[in-house]
Amino acid sequence: MRIVASLAVVAALGAVPSLAHAAPLHAAWEKFKAGRALHHLSNDGERALSDIVTARQLVAQGKVDQAVPPLYDAQKRLEAARKAEKRYNAAESALQPAPQHPLPPTHRPVTTPTDWVPVGGEFIASDVLAPEKKAAVASANAQLKAGDSKAAAQTMQVVGEDVDFIVALAPLDQMEGAINRATVFVEGRQPKQAAEALDQALDGIVFVSQDFIETLAPTAPAPSAQPAKK
Repeated sequence: MRIVASLAVVAALGAVPSLAHAAPLHAAWEKFKAGRALHHLSNDGERALSDIVTARQLVAQGKVDQAVPPLYDAQKRLEAARKAEKRYNAAESALQPAPQHPLPPTHRPVTTPTDWVPVGGEFIASDVLAPEKKAAVASANAQLKAGDSKAAAQTMQVVGEDVDFIVALAPLDQMEGAINRATVFVEGRQPKQAAEALDQALDGIVFVSQDFIETLAPTAPAPSAQPAKK
C-alpha cells in the first residue's frame, strides 16, 4: 500500500508545473490576453478614428483643403462599421467609464440607446513595470492611435506582464453626424466650425474596461437586402 501511495504522490507532483515553466506560461497567457483585448476593436472604427484625428490636426494647422480626403474616408469607414458585427447597442447610462480615462468636461451624453463602435483602445501600464516595458506600452498605444492594432499586438509581446486594457466606444450615429457637419464646414472653408464638429465627435467617445465590454452583447448585423422576385 505504501508503494501505491508513493506512486500516487509522484504522479501528482509530476502533474504540477514546475517553477521553471510558470514564467513562460504566464508570459504566454499575457500575450493571449493582449491579443484577445485587441480582438474587440473594429478595424473600420479604428481607421475612422485615425482619419478623424488626422483631419482635426490638419484643420488646426489651417490646412483645410487637405482635411477633406480623411473626412471622406472616415465617412466611408463609419458606414462600413455600421454593417459589421463589432458594435453594441446600449444606453450611455449603462456604460461604466474607465477611471483611467475620465470623460472630458465638454462631453455631451447620449440620452437614448444607440449603437457604440469600438474605435480604439489603450493599454494601461502598472507602476511596477520596468522602464523598457513601459516604453513598449507607450509605443503600442501610439500604434493603436494610428489604427495599427496588429503592430500594437506585436509590440506588446515584449511586455509579458499584467496590463489593463480599456476600449474606446464611439456613439455611431452621433459621430457620423458630427463628421458629416465637419465635412460640410471644411468644404465651405469654415475651419472654426469644422474644428468644433470634430471636437464634438472626439469628445463623444467613452472609454470602458475590457472586462465590461465582454459583458455587452454585440448588435446583430443588418440583414442584406434580398433581390426582388420577378
